[in-house]
Amino acid sequence: VQLQASGGGLVQAGGFLRLSCASSGRASGTNAMGWFRQALGKEREFVAAISWSGASTGYADSVKGRFTVSRDNAKNMMFLQMNSLKPEDTAVYYCAKKEGTIGLPIQSSLYDYWGQGTLVTVSS
Repeated sequence: VQLQASGGGLVQAGGFLRLSCASSGRASGTNAMGWFRQALGKEREFVAAISWSGASTGYADSVKGRFTVSRDNAKNMMFLQMNSLKPEDTAVYYCAKKEGTIGLPIQSSLYDYWGQGTLVTVSS
């Protein structure tokens, strides 16, 4: 399984970006997908997760109300719409996949596969 994150870039505070995560490789059954981020000098942190059906989503308190996670299983894609961006959102964003679950894992250690990351820079 390979994950490819894209859509990062430089944006001013208050702006928006939409990240995408393309999944390819061995087809799996149910899975959960998530977004994590890592700022320079900090540990990787949970951002958002979405269940297989998309009916359940979860967000870090720091992004709740500003970010929206979604997925298109027919296209093997996951998205993260990021609005009202703040300088503290600056980080490398990673997408991840946890196979064989209908749940909503928020711990990075639970995920099986990771993308390479895409850099988001928010200027003040």
